[in-house]
Amino acid sequence: MIKFKKIAPFLVLSIVAIFALFVPSISPFDDKGKVYNSADIAWILISTALVFLMTPALAFFYGGMVHRKNVISTMMKSVVATGIVSILWVIVGFSLCFGKSVHGLIGDPSTHLFFKGIISGAPWSLAPTIPLLLFAVFQLMFAIITPGLVVGAVAERMKFTSYILFIVLFSVFVYAPLAHWTWHPDGILFKLGVLDFAGGTVVHISAGCAALAGAIVLKRRKVHIAQQEIPPANIPYVLIGTGLLWFGWFGFNAGSALAANGLAVSAFFTTNVAAAAAGLAWMFFEVLKGKKPSVLGFCIGAVVGLVAITPGAGYVAIPQSIFIGFVAAVISNFAVHLKSKSTLDDTLDVFPCHGLGGIVGMILTGIFATKTVNPAGNDGLFYGNSNFFFAQLKGLELVVVYSFTVSFLIFKFINFIVPIRVSEEEEEIGLDASQHDEAYTQGTLLVKNGDQLSEYEQK
Repeated sequence: MIKFKKIAPFLVLSIVAIFALFVPSISPFDDKGKVYNSADIAWILISTALVFLMTPALAFFYGGMVHRKNVISTMMKSVVATGIVSILWVIVGFSLCFGKSVHGLIGDPSTHLFFKGIISGAPWSLAPTIPLLLFAVFQLMFAIITPGLVVGAVAERMKFTSYILFIVLFSVFVYAPLAHWTWHPDGILFKLGVLDFAGGTVVHISAGCAALAGAIVLKRRKVHIAQQEIPPANIPYVLIGTGLLWFGWFGFNAGSALAANGLAVSAFFTTNVAAAAAGLAWMFFEVLKGKKPSVLGFCIGAVVGLVAITPGAGYVAIPQSIFIGFVAAVISNFAVHLKSKSTLDDTLDVFPCHGLGGIVGMILTGIFATKTVNPAGNDGLFYGNSNFFFAQLKGLELVVVYSFTVSFLIFKFINFIVPIRVSEEEEEIGLDASQHDEAYTQGTLLVKNGDQLSEYEQK
């Protein structure tokens, strides 16, 4: 049984690779009808690359905050989704999200099986000026980073192999349905009138609720029970990660305009302003509580602001984005404080920051959205439209309940198949050594080869 578990991942990948040989080749798309816009194509290509950059950025952000003996394992869990989700996306992921709708709940998996009809297909109805293939690749980057966000809650105690299985199950049973509900014209949330410009529900609330479920199932770390203060492994890593996340988020939000137009420009700047306001709010709020201003505080606050503005980046005006960032930072900071007094062991505060940040962003989108910014959107409560506000609340409730419940069942299912948590001994020596035979210590990468330990200085 143990041997089968070791060969299963390679066996599955081998089968997929062999099957892919028999998928007919198709020539790249042409534009005989002159329906594509070269400027839009260029911008979405750049945005796709920017969103991809956010995954290694997240690895630095998380890796810098954990214990030094868990840096490599945490970063590895963040980036491994680039491999798993990319393959899954080609096979069936895109079809589940954007294929022919099945009662508004999920896409027909056979619609674009192994990217059938993607290369030469008609453009996506909401992105008529770019090829369908480019839209599919852009959306892939969102699917990659979402399970990576959950890493922060389960860090320092979840087995690597178990996390790989979680990525697959989460992508299929949580991410894909939510993406279909929200972004497909026939999706149940789309028809309800819920607005989520770039992934407040699909990415951040789903990941935040999954993180909460994972923290509950995995239970507390030994250091958490002992109430030991664990200093961050490398604060400069956190700063680097934050800078790259901020940079990549311009593609995340402004790219979601799906064109090089004025809406993309507006979303670009609301993203920057909200992050700036949230970073300052978190830092100054900490000072009010008697602490000194810190790099870590500003970085965490900025990320919360980026999360909060995501659902409304293309629907709210620039001045209101300051308020959104400010409020989200204060609420998340207070939630982190409450969590620290509880028995919940969400290692890097994923639910208070991403989960609550996304929730606050969705609610405030329901308040401050305006057709002045985006005629295709709606006017919020601030402009006298209570119907849209309550639609946002209904969608929010549905997403929170669904993502938490299904994620909780996924973690329980994985734990039934294979122990999801490392042993006490493995937790004690650290997951870098126990899961990967690697360790990052004071700028030195130690790689175990057999019984010998060779040392490589980091450049």
